[in-house]
Amino acid sequence: MALLDVTKSCIDSIKQISEHIKDAILYLDSGCTESFQLIGAFPVLLELGVRAVCSLENMSPLDSVVDWNSNIDPTRKMVVMTSRLLSDAHRYIVRCLSASYGIRHCAIFTSISEIAHSACTDSPLGPDAFHEYETLLLQDYEELVRKRQTKSGQSEDTGFQKRLTFKDDGWSHLTSSEEDTSTFEASSSGKDFYKEDVGQELVVSVHHFPMILCPLSPRVFVLPSEGSVAEACLSVEHEDSLSPGLPPIGTGLFSDGDDVPPGAILTAHLIYHLASKMDLKMEIFSLGDLSKNVGKLLTDMSSLYDVGRRKRTAGLLLVDRTFDLLTPCCHGDSLVDRMFSSLPRRKRTAFYAHIKGSQSRAKLGSSSVQRSPVEVQIPLAKILGEEDSKLDDSRLQGNIEAFLRGWDAYNSSSQVVDLVYLSNKIYSEKSLSSEVELLSGSFVSTENFRGTPYMEALLDRRMKDGTVLIKKWLQETLRGENLTVNVRSRPGSATKSELQAMIKALAKNQSSLVRNRGIIQFATAALAALDESHSARWDAFISSEKMLHVSAGDTSQSLAAQIGDLINKSCLVGSHDQKTRKMELSSRLLSFKDALLLTVTGYILAGENFPTSGSGGPFSWQEEHFLKEAIVDAIFENPSEAKFKFLHGLPEELEAIKNRNKSEESKEASSDPLDIDDFDDDQWGKWGDEDADNNDNREQQYNDMQLKLELQDRVDNLFKFLHKVSGLKRKNIPLRDSAFGSDSHFHGDSYASKGLLYKLLMKVLAKCDVPGLEYHSSTVGRLFKSGFGRFGLGQAKPSLADQNVILIFVIGGINGLEVHEALEALSESGRPDLELILGGTTLLTPADMFDLLLGDSSYI
Repeated sequence: MALLDVTKSCIDSIKQISEHIKDAILYLDSGCTESFQLIGAFPVLLELGVRAVCSLENMSPLDSVVDWNSNIDPTRKMVVMTSRLLSDAHRYIVRCLSASYGIRHCAIFTSISEIAHSACTDSPLGPDAFHEYETLLLQDYEELVRKRQTKSGQSEDTGFQKRLTFKDDGWSHLTSSEEDTSTFEASSSGKDFYKEDVGQELVVSVHHFPMILCPLSPRVFVLPSEGSVAEACLSVEHEDSLSPGLPPIGTGLFSDGDDVPPGAILTAHLIYHLASKMDLKMEIFSLGDLSKNVGKLLTDMSSLYDVGRRKRTAGLLLVDRTFDLLTPCCHGDSLVDRMFSSLPRRKRTAFYAHIKGSQSRAKLGSSSVQRSPVEVQIPLAKILGEEDSKLDDSRLQGNIEAFLRGWDAYNSSSQVVDLVYLSNKIYSEKSLSSEVELLSGSFVSTENFRGTPYMEALLDRRMKDGTVLIKKWLQETLRGENLTVNVRSRPGSATKSELQAMIKALAKNQSSLVRNRGIIQFATAALAALDESHSARWDAFISSEKMLHVSAGDTSQSLAAQIGDLINKSCLVGSHDQKTRKMELSSRLLSFKDALLLTVTGYILAGENFPTSGSGGPFSWQEEHFLKEAIVDAIFENPSEAKFKFLHGLPEELEAIKNRNKSEESKEASSDPLDIDDFDDDQWGKWGDEDADNNDNREQQYNDMQLKLELQDRVDNLFKFLHKVSGLKRKNIPLRDSAFGSDSHFHGDSYASKGLLYKLLMKVLAKCDVPGLEYHSSTVGRLFKSGFGRFGLGQAKPSLADQNVILIFVIGGINGLEVHEALEALSESGRPDLELILGGTTLLTPADMFDLLLGDSSYI
């Protein structure tokens, strides 16, 4: 039986809709673009006959140039693929329709199923969601056509941004007017080309396309960062929630009905249809409160009709991210984690969602999570050098000008001049971001070395082993190209200079650069991780986290002193950087923001190792008071570095006070200590002014004291949040019962230092009992239990270890180190026949965890 491959399943799903996308203009939203980039789907789309691939959110008038070729009939089909709810993508779909004249067939593919649209509180559509949307879209499009006919010849100078700010009284306000899209008209035969289509009706069809995923390897995937599922709220703001992007802290209470957050509903439907596409019949297990809700939804979606179908049985294990916050917060020994933390990410697309007020939505909260894009920008231009990436600017600019003149042949010369001026202006702005985007790469999960996908091999290796493997790939590729590199090489290690020399040798020839683009991009990403500015900071984190682990094994006083020392050192680094402006030194050390992340790590360790004191936290009142004072002093010392959500604008006021004090000190220092004017008789008349100055000083001192009290209140709220984080083990039953601690089967420092997924897999595959792990009976199981069980035909509870396929999905996200440890547990279990698929809501880095816990995506 063929091995499961998530990437191949995604590509096969695209090929199954070839009839729809052939000879069509394809519009992809940002989530689909991210997915298709990772699976390498764009060459497949061109092979299937797609006329053009365009951005849904950033629709351009240049999208119409597909009609230029007179040998090809003008396109009559438009296909939209979106990872969002139909109501959220609606305004962009109508905008594309209004600009693409002559379209007779519009097919829309969404990753959100029809049932999920009706079940999710964020969607205004009902049970027959797809048909309802077809009707609504046609109504808005016909209304737009009528406006175009009645207002022909008129024009408005209104931009897209202004239209997006309309208050949504109805869906018709989401559309674009005829005047706004009149400038998008273009065809190979003139503006009258579409007149023959007047009176013909537009045919709209809506379909479900669930395979919009971001596979990092054939068996590891996450969800698109800008899709509705990844952005949906996972927890309502209450005392047991940490962030809308994380499940709530487990309390053992089960939620159903209106209390289930939209993220749980969308996740359940996505996993169900993913398993259906891969022909898997799931035995569902869950660990955590939100996972239990998702497992129940999945069980309710199962049907007796699935019994007779030939499907492979697979075990599905759902895990709440809040069961282990320590692993993604720490900086582990993983090359993949280092690469994703070092490389710049693609900027998120500006998206304006449909908002429809409702009591249920207000109850659950409408906050969405801003996930970091999985798509990175590998700086090839920086690595290859300016001499290798330099382009002929004048020639390219001349080609752009000729293109614009040809495209706008039907417009007036003044409009052509405006377009040319705009192109010159854009091209003359040599910003760093434009240079990066000019020649930057991205990971593609299908890129492989002699059949072995690069990312799959790197996920299974740590930092040193991964860089050595990349070096070996480069050496073998150079031998295949008959190229030699004069560089000293030591076996068993890989240096930045070695990798850079080999990359430049491969990229020197253009044909070699194209042939070996996969290994060049991965090697360049490894160079970014090896760069001293990133590696020194990562190593500093590792050293600090090791000290926290050692202190946690000692006493609470030792751990509190270690946390306070890290906070004080970050304060000194910030002040030193402000005085000397030496960014090279400060970039290698940890900032105050980094110290706060280490404080979270310290509190999690304290909650795992020490009993709760009377203050409600893991430390005594004196120890915690010492930490509070350290944080307050650090904020006062460097308010510009403390612009966090929990401070709510206080750093600006503190910065103003600091600047005022500096100016007063400079005035006092510059004044003469003994001035003859001090003895002038005229000074006797200034006594009243001195009293006024004293009053102003008293008022200023009072305001400063109020600000300091306000700051102390904010810091107190921060420590209430830290108490909540430290109470994870106390509230979660499996953690409280030491279900993942060392026992007779598993012991030693190696086991204790591993993350949750490693420990969970080791126990599950050894068939050990895991407290809190719940099995959700299938439809057949419920039938046996309720009916045939009375006759002694009851169904035995299955075990995850008995399955040949196990799918683990972490609700809230997963990181590269956890993938490595899960694969390590699989190899140690002695089950080479077991197929393991790992998935998560998103790919987490320590910076992402800071944003979820203390940043803009937190509830603090």
